[in-house]
Amino acid sequence: MKNTFFLILAFVTFIGCKQETPTNVVKGEEKSEKINDFAIVIHGGAGTILKKNMSDEKEKAYQNKLTEAIKIGHSILKNGGTSQEAVIKTIQVMEESPLFNAGKGAVFTHEETNELDASFMDGNTLNAGAVAGVTNVKSPIELAVKVMTDSDHVMLSGKGASIFAKEKGLEMVDPSYFYTEKRFQSLQRIKNRNKAQLDHNDKKAAFYDADIKNAKFGTVGCVALDKNGNIAAGTSTGGMTNKRWGRIGDAPIIGSGTYANNKTCGVSSTGWGEYFIRSQVAYDISAQMEYQQKSLKEATKDVIQHKLTKLGGTGGVVALDKSGNMSFEFNTAGMYRASMNAKGDLVVKIYKE
Repeated sequence: MKNTFFLILAFVTFIGCKQETPTNVVKGEEKSEKINDFAIVIHGGAGTILKKNMSDEKEKAYQNKLTEAIKIGHSILKNGGTSQEAVIKTIQVMEESPLFNAGKGAVFTHEETNELDASFMDGNTLNAGAVAGVTNVKSPIELAVKVMTDSDHVMLSGKGASIFAKEKGLEMVDPSYFYTEKRFQSLQRIKNRNKAQLDHNDKKAAFYDADIKNAKFGTVGCVALDKNGNIAAGTSTGGMTNKRWGRIGDAPIIGSGTYANNKTCGVSSTGWGEYFIRSQVAYDISAQMEYQQKSLKEATKDVIQHKLTKLGGTGGVVALDKSGNMSFEFNTAGMYRASMNAKGDLVVKIYKE
């Protein structure tokens, strides 16, 4: 009898152990097998980007610049560099190109100035830095990182951000550095069209003018996973063409334009900022992975194609999870984007496919 009792007890214990679910494993993690020791994804803005409106020369220019930028970051990661360094250097390539609405290619405000925003987040520490309304700092993404590493704050704006940048030895430029004729003429066309429509007392038409809608898009961003398993994300932009009253979009808002958490993923957003702020797009993707056990693809699709779209927002994200899985989700006609994995496979795309 005694031996029989112990046999039954051992059997019950065995069954209990087999049925127990480890407390540190969630559904989303089970879906997310490690596929890359390191990886990097980037975007150069989303919007009405159509093949029929793109010359071969212009298309090639975008492809070349996206390739140049992502290869810089990938090389850093491949050689054991940090995700933070990879994100900074990659975004700086795009900030220095007039092709993108960030840095050198920033759009103009209603007052015909350039006001730049940027943010950065470290997925290991959950520390972050951001700047808004900067007018004379060459690299806003570098300044955002400095705010994170060299101050007690998360966000600085305007003149204060510039003073901080100068004190920290960052490269300062005359505001004319950001002038490009193409962006200036875009502003003039929007102003002229608005004036013509308002002269006809059609204020609603002026607000919903197609060019104004398109002018809301344009941002650069990067998410990287390094060999130490750390995720970093960054975003930089010139904001919205014809913006007024010190308008700030989602790019410098942690949780809206940028988010990173080693437990889940890193995200950089691009699109109509007001909707991304209201939806907390970047954080929502991470939260769905952490609390609803969704995969990266499931979370990005739900947030962009369902929640954001239902609200009326347009744009997209690039995202990278802790296992090296990538996602490029957008509800617009196109999004400049590229990726490289640990094997060095390069993918560059522009249009919706």
